[in-house]
Amino acid sequence: MDASEVAACWEANAETWTRHARAGYDLYRDALNTPAFMANLPSVIGLAGLDIGCGEGFNTRKLAEAGAAMTGIDIAPSFIRHAQEAEAARPLGITYRLADGMELPFADASFDFTTAFMSLMDMPRQDRVLAEAARVLKPGGFLQFSILHPCFAMPSRKVLRDEHKTVLGIEVREYFRATDGEIETWRFGAAPEHEKAKVEPFKVPRFHRTLSEWVNLIIAAGFAVEHMHEPTVDEATAKAEPYLADTRVAPLFLHMRVRKPVSSG
Repeated sequence: MDASEVAACWEANAETWTRHARAGYDLYRDALNTPAFMANLPSVIGLAGLDIGCGEGFNTRKLAEAGAAMTGIDIAPSFIRHAQEAEAARPLGITYRLADGMELPFADASFDFTTAFMSLMDMPRQDRVLAEAARVLKPGGFLQFSILHPCFAMPSRKVLRDEHKTVLGIEVREYFRATDGEIETWRFGAAPEHEKAKVEPFKVPRFHRTLSEWVNLIIAAGFAVEHMHEPTVDEATAKAEPYLADTRVAPLFLHMRVRKPVSSG
């Protein structure tokens, strides 16, 4: 699967994705993934940042609110339109551009930091996007990203629950099978049934890699690993939102912060 096919998938997802996410149906993002990502982010006050795969701009706005001068890019025109409309309604100084993370339209050393919220695992050539992120970063700059956890969230992941809906465990299979654009179909699980019935499920291309492959790609791009995090909800949140309780058994997400060396010498 090439970049144009990936772009077509996300353009087809964009309208429903934006509407449902903004309605609060992306519980994993809102209650766990984004708060954990922001809690582990270094101070970005006054820094120029690039959000790679920004979608409708939710996380880009969080970064701008944290004090960064943000640019966001995405391959889906409808996502960029929604992001620009949100910026027009409540300006935060964000620039959004239609662009491919594997071919960033920016000069070398343009940004102090880059982010990628849940986007890298959906790109065909992670080696290229990591190399591009390194290229546009200033020396000493960092990339912080979140992905589905390579060890516990391959496409065959299944949450095992008892008759009371209590999470018993996570079933994972085919860890070593690369998925080069294999399409997953799903909906936000927290969406009401009447909303799910009105729309087609998302079609998401997956490019699963093992943990060692991810680390080796990061090293090959010239980055040094600085921080890793596997977010989980606390017991109170799991009780309040049982939908998220699987993250107390095994992580669904992996966060990494990697840094470009100050010099190669």
